[in-house]
Amino acid sequence: MLNYAARQTGRLALGLLGAVVVAAVISAIAVPRAPGLAPFLAAVGTRLVDFARLDFGTSAISGLSAMDELGRRIPATLALVLTGTGVALIVGAPLGLVFGAGPLRRSAAPLMQIVAAAPVFCAGLALAYGAVHLLHWPVSINAPVRSAAPIFSSNARDLQLAALPMLMVGLAGAAAVQLALRRAAADSARGSYRAGLRRMGLSVIEIEWVYAAPLVIAGLLASAGEITLALLSAAVVAEWVFHRPGAADLFVKSVALQDWNMAALILFVFAALTFVVDFLGRLGAHALANEGKPS
Repeated sequence: MLNYAARQTGRLALGLLGAVVVAAVISAIAVPRAPGLAPFLAAVGTRLVDFARLDFGTSAISGLSAMDELGRRIPATLALVLTGTGVALIVGAPLGLVFGAGPLRRSAAPLMQIVAAAPVFCAGLALAYGAVHLLHWPVSINAPVRSAAPIFSSNARDLQLAALPMLMVGLAGAAAVQLALRRAAADSARGSYRAGLRRMGLSVIEIEWVYAAPLVIAGLLASAGEITLALLSAAVVAEWVFHRPGAADLFVKSVALQDWNMAALILFVFAALTFVVDFLGRLGAHALANEGKPS
């Protein structure tokens, strides 16, 4: 376990280092310099030194410190991703387990692939259209930036406005969850240990609960990084479609308006979050797989 943890720690460190370098390259675009490769590389080096001092520059849109601007926006995005994660597990876990083993696996595979391949923005537009024209749901246009995440508000209108982006992010995450569970359940169903355990007198329920379940959960944890990436990607689209004032929406605006300091910082934070979740998920998966592995 210690050797595995050491390897994963090194993998995490390299991933974070790569994210820092990419962020520095993006941020260097905003640095005034002479034309040419050498001045650009010098600007990248300057930004790396600034990052080490926790100086991420100033937002060209608001004129505020990039860190301050991110601090105003990130709570809404984190709240959206966290609530979307709950929806993803509630919806995706049963689908993954049902379609991951048994006779439904082959028949459901084409349908699940079509659903998973559908662009996220199409689902968002369909939700928005249905909510507005069928349910007469309120729509927020140019919502003001708030210091607290409105998803956790007790106000009924805030909850209504938060429901659609939360559902959109959750469904995108559910597609990733069910795919991870289908893979894990299919691998577990092909395990050669089942026949031996049956000969030892264990029932099907005992085999599934004691040995197969930890392996399936481990498979889900091993895909935690992929699921997080799907949730963050969906949050970018959801905040843009539903006018949510979060960090993901700010990332789109920063790229469109060439606010490279802001775009670099948000990209680094999203990448770091994905790498950290992937690291923790892999450690948890390794521990569960070893614990649940038949001897």
